[in-house]
Amino acid sequence: MMYADLIDQEDLLGQLKALGFQVPSGASAEQACEYAVRGLNNERAIVLRTMVKQMFTSSATILPAVRQAIDKQLLPALAEFQQNRSA
Repeated sequence: MMYADLIDQEDLLGQLKALGFQVPSGASAEQACEYAVRGLNNERAIVLRTMVKQMFTSSATILPAVRQAIDKQLLPALAEFQQNRSA
């Protein structure tokens, strides 16, 4: 039997909590990402970018709900933060 590494909603919540983000237990992936980008600052942006990069470059499969939450919440917020910082 073959087992694949998966990144699911619980993994995302666990990673965010481990990085110091306050995310309520039981939050959906999208809600967790919304909480993570609240009050975004340089330090938080760097931590989130690093987390996303590690997730995307790992051999693990990111489940669709998690990928969608990252695509809809985290990546646009990080891009907007970077753009506003550069302006």
